[in-house]
Amino acid sequence: MSINTGIDSSDRTVIVDGLSRLLADSYTLYLKTHNYHWNVTGPMFTSLHALFEEQYTELAAAVDVIAERIRALGEFAPGSYHAFSKLTAIKEETEVPGADEMVKNLLDSHEVIIRHARELLQTDAIETDEVSGDLLTQRMEFHEKNAWMLRSLLG
Repeated sequence: MSINTGIDSSDRTVIVDGLSRLLADSYTLYLKTHNYHWNVTGPMFTSLHALFEEQYTELAAAVDVIAERIRALGEFAPGSYHAFSKLTAIKEETEVPGADEMVKNLLDSHEVIIRHARELLQTDAIETDEVSGDLLTQRMEFHEKNAWMLRSLLG
């Protein structure tokens, strides 16, 4: 069935491709943050453990919103590690780094998502899709706030 909501099919493709990358980045960051929550040690354990839980909980809700937006645009959302690994620019964690390195890695990952969201938000395609534009703005706000919090921990 065709979709006739006022968004050109070529614009919809650009938007879905960008949202799919955002979904993959967000899910990969969710997994990394959850891993760090489980495995953080050291003098900052209590505060980092709580901060990471707060962040991964919000990311878990966000991936659902992003995937449902892709579906509303008429496409299937990617939903496997294999698909995400092809779409994400966030480095998967294979080790258990120290607490400071965890904070730095999460900061870098949040900044990747901010840049990807901003790139999509600045495309001509997004001008016809206020809903996706709003979603991107909300995601950028979350990631910018968390980047600021993580950056402040590094001094």
